[in-house]
Amino acid sequence: LSWDAQAWLGHDLNKLWLKTEGERAHGETDEAEFQALYGRAISAFWDFQVGLRHDARPSPSQDWAVIGMQGLARYFFEIDAALFIGESGNAGFRFNAEYERLFTQRLILTPEIEMNFYAQNMPQASLGSGLSDISLGLRLRYEIRREIAPYVGLQWSKYYGNSAGFIRRDGLELSDSKIVAGLRMWF
Repeated sequence: LSWDAQAWLGHDLNKLWLKTEGERAHGETDEAEFQALYGRAISAFWDFQVGLRHDARPSPSQDWAVIGMQGLARYFFEIDAALFIGESGNAGFRFNAEYERLFTQRLILTPEIEMNFYAQNMPQASLGSGLSDISLGLRLRYEIRREIAPYVGLQWSKYYGNSAGFIRRDGLELSDSKIVAGLRMWF
C-alpha cells in the first residue's frame, strides 16, 4: 500500500498545505512523511511554501524545515520543488514534476518524476549524499466526474550512490517496479 495525498485550506492568496506520502509492505510501515506548510501565492500559478516536515519512518524519525515552490510551469508542467533543512544540519532537495496528456476530456495519461538529493550521509535513515533516489510513474485515469477518477499505472523507483549502499547493507532491493491502481479525488 502506498499513499500520496495533499490538501489545502484557505483562499487563493494564503493557504495551509497538508501533504503526506508513505508506503506499507508486509503489514509494516516502511516510509511515512507528513508536511504542514504555509503557502502564499506569488503569481497567478505559483505558491511559495514554508513549514515543517516530519519523517515518522524510517526510524529514527526526523524533523525538517521546508522552503519550496509549487505551481504550474510553461507547457502545463506541474512542479513541486522543496529544500529541506534537517535537525542535524543536513539538507535535502526534492523535485517533482508531472504532466497531463488528455486523450479525451475524461481519459488522461500522467507521467511523473520525483528525485531526492541530500547533502550528507545519514546511515541510520539509509540516506546517502548526492542523488538518493528517482521514482518514475505513469498513470492512466478515467474521470467519471472531475472530482472522482480511478486510475491504473506503473511505477518504478531506484536508489543511487551512497543510498544504494545503505539499501544493500539493509538487505533490500535497489530498484522496485509496481503496478498501481487507485482513486484520485478532490472536493
